[in-house]
Amino acid sequence: MSWIILILAGCMEVGFTFCLGKTKTATGHELALWWIGFLLVLAASMMLMAKAAEKLPLGTVYPVWTGIGAVGAVTVGIVFFNEPATFWRIFFITTLILSIIGLKVMA
Repeated sequence: MSWIILILAGCMEVGFTFCLGKTKTATGHELALWWIGFLLVLAASMMLMAKAAEKLPLGTVYPVWTGIGAVGAVTVGIVFFNEPATFWRIFFITTLILSIIGLKVMA
Protein backbone atom coordinates (compact mmCIF):
# COMPACT_ATOMS: atom_id res chain seq x y z
CA MET A 1 0.00 0.00 0.00
CA SER A 2 2.89 2.38 0.76
CA TRP A 3 4.16 1.97 -2.80
CA ILE A 4 0.76 2.89 -4.20
CA ILE A 5 0.69 5.98 -1.97
CA LEU A 6 4.19 6.89 -3.14
CA ILE A 7 3.27 6.50 -6.81
CA LEU A 8 0.19 8.65 -6.23
CA ALA A 9 2.40 11.27 -4.53
CA GLY A 10 4.66 11.26 -7.60
CA CYS A 11 1.63 11.69 -9.86
CA MET A 12 0.56 14.66 -7.75
CA GLU A 13 4.02 16.13 -8.34
CA VAL A 14 3.37 15.86 -12.06
CA GLY A 15 0.02 17.57 -11.45
CA PHE A 16 1.55 20.56 -9.71
CA THR A 17 4.14 20.81 -12.46
CA PHE A 18 1.32 20.97 -15.01
CA CYS A 19 -0.46 23.68 -13.00
CA LEU A 20 2.78 25.65 -12.78
CA GLY A 21 3.22 25.38 -16.54
CA LYS A 22 -0.32 26.66 -17.12
CA THR A 23 0.39 29.76 -14.98
CA LYS A 24 2.85 30.90 -17.64
CA THR A 25 0.08 31.67 -20.13
CA ALA A 26 -2.96 32.26 -17.92
CA THR A 27 -4.24 35.67 -16.87
CA GLY A 28 -6.80 37.07 -14.46
CA HIS A 29 -9.23 34.66 -12.83
CA GLU A 30 -7.80 31.69 -14.71
CA LEU A 31 -4.31 32.48 -13.37
CA ALA A 32 -5.61 32.51 -9.79
CA LEU A 33 -7.30 29.14 -10.33
CA TRP A 34 -4.10 27.57 -11.66
CA TRP A 35 -2.16 28.90 -8.64
CA ILE A 36 -4.79 27.51 -6.27
CA GLY A 37 -4.62 24.17 -8.09
CA PHE A 38 -0.83 24.25 -7.84
CA LEU A 39 -0.93 24.80 -4.07
CA LEU A 40 -3.59 22.14 -3.46
CA VAL A 41 -1.85 19.48 -5.53
CA LEU A 42 1.53 20.42 -4.02
CA ALA A 43 0.11 19.95 -0.50
CA ALA A 44 -1.45 16.61 -1.47
CA SER A 45 1.84 15.44 -2.97
CA MET A 46 3.79 16.34 0.17
CA MET A 47 1.26 14.69 2.49
CA LEU A 48 1.23 11.49 0.44
CA MET A 49 5.02 11.41 0.30
CA ALA A 50 5.18 11.82 4.09
CA LYS A 51 2.64 9.02 4.51
CA ALA A 52 4.69 6.70 2.28
CA ALA A 53 7.82 7.57 4.28
CA GLU A 54 6.19 6.18 7.42
CA LYS A 55 6.65 2.65 6.06
CA LEU A 56 9.31 2.92 3.35
CA PRO A 57 12.91 4.12 3.76
CA LEU A 58 13.25 7.86 3.14
CA GLY A 59 16.30 7.13 0.98
CA THR A 60 13.96 5.27 -1.35
CA VAL A 61 10.86 7.47 -1.01
CA TYR A 62 12.45 10.76 -1.98
CA PRO A 63 14.33 9.58 -5.10
CA VAL A 64 11.29 7.65 -6.36
CA TRP A 65 9.01 10.67 -5.72
CA THR A 66 11.35 13.07 -7.52
CA GLY A 67 12.00 10.55 -10.28
CA ILE A 68 8.30 10.12 -11.00
CA GLY A 69 7.97 13.89 -10.94
CA ALA A 70 10.92 14.39 -13.27
CA VAL A 71 9.72 11.81 -15.79
CA GLY A 72 6.21 13.21 -15.58
CA ALA A 73 7.37 16.82 -15.89
CA VAL A 74 9.35 16.05 -19.02
CA THR A 75 6.40 14.13 -20.46
CA VAL A 76 3.98 16.96 -19.62
CA GLY A 77 6.39 19.43 -21.19
CA ILE A 78 6.58 17.43 -24.39
CA VAL A 79 2.86 16.64 -24.64
CA PHE A 80 1.27 19.87 -23.41
CA PHE A 81 3.89 22.62 -23.69
CA ASN A 82 5.59 21.76 -27.01
CA GLU A 83 9.00 21.08 -25.50
CA PRO A 84 11.43 19.12 -27.69
CA ALA A 85 11.45 15.31 -27.57
CA THR A 86 15.07 14.82 -28.56
CA PHE A 87 16.87 11.50 -28.54
CA TRP A 88 19.00 12.46 -25.53
CA ARG A 89 16.02 13.66 -23.46
CA ILE A 90 14.21 10.38 -24.09
CA PHE A 91 17.41 8.39 -23.45
CA PHE A 92 18.04 10.00 -20.07
CA ILE A 93 14.40 9.82 -19.01
CA THR A 94 14.54 6.10 -19.85
CA THR A 95 17.62 5.64 -17.66
CA LEU A 96 15.82 7.49 -14.87
CA ILE A 97 12.82 5.16 -15.17
CA LEU A 98 15.14 2.15 -15.00
CA SER A 99 16.77 3.61 -11.89
CA ILE A 100 13.37 4.06 -10.21
CA ILE A 101 12.51 0.45 -11.03
CA GLY A 102 15.87 -0.59 -9.59
CA LEU A 103 15.11 1.20 -6.32
CA LYS A 104 11.76 -0.59 -6.11
CA VAL A 105 13.36 -3.98 -6.77
CA MET A 106 16.09 -3.41 -4.20
CA ALA A 107 13.78 -2.05 -1.44
